[in-house]
Amino acid sequence: MSKRTRKSTKGSKSSSAQGINPMTLGISLLAIIVLAASLLLFFDQRGEAGGETAVLPAEISVAEAVTMRESGAFILDVREQFEWDSFHIPNSTHIPLGELNQRLSEIPADQEVVVVCRTGNRSQAGRDILQAAGWGQVTSMAGGVVDWQAAGYPIVAGP
Repeated sequence: MSKRTRKSTKGSKSSSAQGINPMTLGISLLAIIVLAASLLLFFDQRGEAGGETAVLPAEISVAEAVTMRESGAFILDVREQFEWDSFHIPNSTHIPLGELNQRLSEIPADQEVVVVCRTGNRSQAGRDILQAAGWGQVTSMAGGVVDWQAAGYPIVAGP
């Protein structure tokens, strides 16, 4: 090919790139902007408008659990019945860990859940079960009801 031919080929590529319809380009840019704005609004609404909020930490302190309880969190005690009867957090719900998978319908999906046990080990397993079942707003209380009681927070005895 001669230099003249090459120049004319390059010139034709250049002219085809310059031949983009301005109306098509404008509509494409507008569509991208609308899509980006829609995504931003969607994620903002999920974070602030009662949808999914920030994920809770895997584990919280007793003091943080008290604050969450006072704000309306659902307190789930996964200890055995005899442990629950000995003492428990007022207004908490008792579902032994071994029954949790079968009783998931008793746990609100639209409320933050704090899982507690005696010292904090079984509550981690309970939290993991709930997360695997789709609960996003669930955490475990470190130290369990033993630390809750030691800190002087209210407890009740009996079934």
